[in-house]
Amino acid sequence: MEDVLVTLEGEKMYVETIFREILDGEEYLYWYVVQGTGGIDVDESEHWIDKKHIEYWDECIDKSFKPVALQTEVVMIPEKVRNSMK
Repeated sequence: MEDVLVTLEGEKMYVETIFREILDGEEYLYWYVVQGTGGIDVDESEHWIDKKHIEYWDECIDKSFKPVALQTEVVMIPEKVRNSMK
C-alpha cells in the first residue's frame, strides 16, 4: 500500500475511486479522481506500480469507447481538506 501512496503523491492525486458494474455480462469500470495540477503524468512514471497500471490499461480499456465529458456543477470539500490539498 505504501507504493500506491508514493505514486499518488507524485501525481498530485488526492482522491482516486474506481467503481465496478456488470451489465448484461459485461464488466465496466468507472474512475473518479480529484487531482491537482503539476503532478507527474502516470505515462512518465518509472515506478513499477504505474507501469503495471499502464499494462492493465492497455489490456482492458476499449479504445473505441468514447468517454463522456461531464460538466461539474457542485464541488463540496471542507475547508480543512481543501487547505491540505494546496
